[in-house]
Amino acid sequence: MTAAPLRHMIRLDRKPQLFSMRVAALIFQNGHLLVQRGAKDSYWALPGGRAEIGESSEETILREIGEELDRDCSVERLLWSAENFFAYDGYAAHELAFYYLVSLRQALPFHESDIVHRVLDGVEVEFRWLRAQSSTLLEQDLRPRFIADRIEALPPRHEHLIVREGGTAPDALTKETL
Repeated sequence: MTAAPLRHMIRLDRKPQLFSMRVAALIFQNGHLLVQRGAKDSYWALPGGRAEIGESSEETILREIGEELDRDCSVERLLWSAENFFAYDGYAAHELAFYYLVSLRQALPFHESDIVHRVLDGVEVEFRWLRAQSSTLLEQDLRPRFIADRIEALPPRHEHLIVREGGTAPDALTKETL
């Protein structure tokens, strides 16, 4: 019997610098977008997680949705790849991220204002649906912010973005359509 291979998330912690590779899903239902947050956090993010060494970004999102939502899903297409630069918990963070449009094969429960799913992933993570409108996502502090700015007009083709959030200068964004 062979042991399962070791799993290594792509995360380099060199405080005060942090690098990670994250993959996230945009999942829609009834005009709403599925979001997640740590139960003690004040901001929301898209469902997903860190890639593992040797795993493609598509494999990552399929695995993460299975682990966190207990659902099979299908990847429709890659919307954005982004180089995100932001401050996080005392770090100057640099994140390489991939954002996929994803469909669940079995829908999650739907409610317009309540938590619809919880999972324990080191910390308690809660999931809810937010109206897929820029104003709602900005009001609820969805991060990274560029998603709220683009939610009402998803790109027809993959876009590569360089996003710098926070600091004293206005948020900077560079876009390249591939």
